[in-house]
Amino acid sequence: MEPDLSQLEQKLATLIAHTRALRAANESLRRDLAAATERNREMAIKTQQAGIRLDALIARIPAE
Repeated sequence: MEPDLSQLEQKLATLIAHTRALRAANESLRRDLAAATERNREMAIKTQQAGIRLDALIARIPAE
């Protein structure tokens, strides 16, 4: 009975360690996703602004 209990404790400790590692990785991925989402939003705004400026420049070209 004692070896079984010891083995179970060891497996539980391993499971807890894996759970903690996965939680830390998940938190890191959430931060990375939030940063990437923010960069994507900023790039979309810059792309829209560039399009507006380009349209304004094209409008200034004299028609032939």
